[in-house]
Amino acid sequence: MSTHHPVVSRNQWLAARQQLWLHEKALTHQRDEVAAARLALPWVKVDKHYRFQGPDGELALADLFAGRSQLLAYHFMFAEGWSEGCPGCSFLADHFDGANLHLANHDVSLVAVSRAPYAEFQAFRQRMGWRFPWYSSHASGFNEDFGVSVGTEGERQYNYAPYTGDEAELPGLSAFYRDQDGQIFHTYSTYARGLDILVNTYNFLDIAPLGRNEDGTMDWVRHHDRYDTAPGKPHCCHD
Repeated sequence: MSTHHPVVSRNQWLAARQQLWLHEKALTHQRDEVAAARLALPWVKVDKHYRFQGPDGELALADLFAGRSQLLAYHFMFAEGWSEGCPGCSFLADHFDGANLHLANHDVSLVAVSRAPYAEFQAFRQRMGWRFPWYSSHASGFNEDFGVSVGTEGERQYNYAPYTGDEAELPGLSAFYRDQDGQIFHTYSTYARGLDILVNTYNFLDIAPLGRNEDGTMDWVRHHDRYDTAPGKPHCCHD
């Protein structure tokens, strides 16, 4: 990222800023249109009986709503046998607790779901200091059905396209609605760069003088307790 910018008068800067303001307004309107189109998507009824593990034992998908009508399930990359979660997923998850203080009072439950057995990510959860609900979908087929456990062989799909990468577990977010009769519907899923919307840190960086200042690999991101000590590690987020 170049730090060599033209230095101009305040009036010249204001004229350039007003031109950018027009682009920002257009982007805001386009974002509103995309949000409206997202809300207008048709829904798919969830008929499969998925089972999850939580602190009090086995749960159904309906239990993850915690009495609310809307559920956002972040597919957190933590596979069986891992000792810690993906740094990229952890970066996103660092934003969840603050949001949940407000979402819980707006009829929305935000949870994380991982494929590893529940007991295997408790030490990491405690280390990170997170409070958001985090469940195991171990052996339930949930990750496969919602496009984040893609295996290592055969024809694989991720983010609505063929996938040829090395990862067998990948990140995503799925949204669900539960009506008054208890029926559950899948309304939306997003993956890869579609998850940027969850990362408020990036919104701050986009305003900072040097922007995101990365090459697209997120190789600067660490677990939040390792910025002073750990080298970069491969990340789970893909273009």
